[in-house]
Order: sequence, then structure tokens, then C-alpha cells
Amino acid sequence: MDYQQSRAYIKDAERYAGGALNLTNIKELMNRLGNPQDQLKYVHVAGTNGKGSVIAYLYTTLSEAGYCVGRYISPSVYSYREKMEVNGRAVSREQFAGYVTRVAAVIKEMTTEGLAHPTPFEIETAVAFLFFAEENCDLVILEVGMGGNLDATNIIKNTILAVLVPISMDHQSFLGNTLAEIAEKKAGIIKPGCAVATVGQQPETMAVIKRVCQENSADLTVADLEAAKAVKEDFAGQTLEYKGETYELSLAGSYQTENAALAIEALNILDQKGYPTTIEQRKTGLKDTKWNGRLTIIHRDPLFIVDGAHNPAAADMLEDSVRKYFKGRRMFFIMGVFRDKDYHYIIRKLCPYAQQIVTIETPDNPRALPAGELAEAIRPCNPHVQAAESIQDAVEKVFAMAGQEDVILSFGSLSFIGEITAIVKTQEEKDS
Repeated sequence: MDYQQSRAYIKDAERYAGGALNLTNIKELMNRLGNPQDQLKYVHVAGTNGKGSVIAYLYTTLSEAGYCVGRYISPSVYSYREKMEVNGRAVSREQFAGYVTRVAAVIKEMTTEGLAHPTPFEIETAVAFLFFAEENCDLVILEVGMGGNLDATNIIKNTILAVLVPISMDHQSFLGNTLAEIAEKKAGIIKPGCAVATVGQQPETMAVIKRVCQENSADLTVADLEAAKAVKEDFAGQTLEYKGETYELSLAGSYQTENAALAIEALNILDQKGYPTTIEQRKTGLKDTKWNGRLTIIHRDPLFIVDGAHNPAAADMLEDSVRKYFKGRRMFFIMGVFRDKDYHYIIRKLCPYAQQIVTIETPDNPRALPAGELAEAIRPCNPHVQAAESIQDAVEKVFAMAGQEDVILSFGSLSFIGEITAIVKTQEEKDS
């Protein structure tokens, strides 16, 4: 099949998603493909908020240090194929189609024998493993899709380092209703004898992580947040001091000091595991790191920022940035959410700051909350809200409202950031 056919094949597999999480399908699938994932070594990253940023810091730094590094993330922001990359190069259309064709042939064998059809994420994960094995990566940085212990990525055996970013309440219907239950599942990526790096967690979460590390004879390193200090910051970046060294970060947000400190500790561990980096390589890597969808500026005059905040912890972080960077400036929001998220919390935290709010519905996603329903949910908190007919309509509306000194902020999901960015860039080209 060609690239478009391969994408359509994965899209069609959505009808097999939504069941109970387990590793049965992905194990069967990978076994029939020859278990290419067993040829590779991994940094496995789980948690709630900060996975993408920590992965970006590690990926950029290790790539610039000369290693062949694979990166697997979800969801993608601007391009579907950016889910799987090696040293900044996404899997090509031809490669992707070829891998999906191989996977589809195996799935046909499985279903003919009466076995369950793999989900889209399981198919994509299989494709990623084939890609990274063929590229002969020195190291693969792997982001958990959801949870940890039963996530499709967790069939790997050769985990050099497990990284746990801050864990908070999310995906309760799948992962549990307490922090301890959720942490138990996310800590499931810890393999016997691997190294583990984490950062400040809630006491009940840290207790689970420490216990799982002890059970697996896994050495635990906790980033020292008291030693991490932003000595200069604004919405375009910051300067971090950590344990006697100074690092320039291109990523904004107070939470990035925490993410960067965790990444530095992860690099310290990788030094001991055979993947050394110099202090200069680290400084260059952290400075060069880009991560779309975290306080990302896509337009100036007015300042237009996109952020993927979609759960309570991310809303807290975004509110902190709004208060810190944009105090006294008029703000206009574009907001869209999935109905299975705690959007009422996000509304309470952020919507009082807006002069006007325009709501959107993410296209072609059954989880999306309709723009009208979201507007009605916002109205008791901020009556200056209206529903847009489309994302294009929302962008036009906020540009018509905002002056050059104002701030436009889009948030609620990563899923529409790519489309909003494309619309804004097109508008810029028309105006130039």
C-alpha cells in the first residue's frame, strides 16, 4: 500500500480501539514480526505532564552529541510522521507505507486465526519499532501512550533508564481514581535492574515509585528542585541555574526548570550507562531544544501563543505563566477540549483571565466536546464567550478582537495546534 492507503488503514483500525488495556495483541504482533524491539535500548518516559519537554531535551542533546537517537511520541502536533523520528528526520512516507504493509500482512494472519485486531496505537508502535531497528539506533527515547504497565510501548525489555515526570490525575477511567493507583500503573515501566529518574512527586506517588524501585532493584535518582532556579525568564525563554551550572532554555514556563533539571539528571545517569555527554553538549542541547505546543509563539503583534494544556495540572502551570508573563495585558482565548477531560477545572483556573473567549470543537474526533456545550460550561465563569463554527472562524474572530498589544492564547488540547498554526501562517502570508 502507498502512504495514503497506510494512513487510511490505521484510521480504519480505530473501530478496534477503546477496549481494556493489555499487552496480548502487541506481544503477538511483534513476535510475528521477529521482535525487532528486542534489538534496541531505551529511555522509557511516563507520567502526566512534562513527558514531551523532557524527551525533547534528551533527544536534542543526545542527537547533538553524535548518537543515533530514535524518538517516539504521541500525539504529534504538526505532522503525523513526527511521531517517529531519528536525529530530527521523521520516518519517510515510503518507509512508513512499507512498514504498515508488513504489519497489515501479519494482522491479517492474526485475525484469520480468530485473534483480536490491534488498535491504531499498537500498529503505530509496531511500525516505530521496525523503523528504529532498521535505522540501528544507539538509543530510543520512548513516550508511553497512556499509563505504563499495560501500554503497548511496555513490551520492551532493554530499558536503560525509566523516567517518571510529575504524576497527577488523568485518564481515571483507565488508570484509577487515586494518585497511588495511577502511579502504580505508570511505575510499571520500571524494569528489573534499570535506572530510574524522577522529580518532585506527591507523597503517595513517591511512596509507590520508591517501593516499585526496591522491588525491581532499580536505582532511583530524584532531581533536586531546590537546586533549580530560573534567574531570568520571560515568555520567550529563561536562564536556569542547576547545581553550579548555568543553562539557557528556549522553552518558557516555570515548569521548564523542573523538566530541564530532570533531563540533566537523566543525562547524568546515561553518562554512567555508556552514553556520555559533555557539559558543553548539554548546554547547547538544552538551548537548541524546541517543543511545539508548550507556550509556543506562532505570531507577534498581537502575540499569539498555543499551549496544549488539557488537564488540571497543566492548567495550573499555564495559569502560573499567564499571571507571571502577561499581567496587565488584555487576553483573548481560543479553547477546545475533549469531553473526557476535567474541563470544568480548566475553565475555573483560566477563563477568568480572558477578555473574550472563543470555543472550538476538534474536527473528526469522537471525544471532542462541541463548541456550543463548552461555551455554555464557560458562561457562568466568564459571560464573554462565543462558539465558533470552525477553527478558521475562531482565528478570524480573535484577530478581529485583539489589538497589537494584546495576547491571544489557544489551549485545551494538543490536537488542534497544528491546524491553528497553519491558519495563522496562511493569514500572515496574505497580509505580507
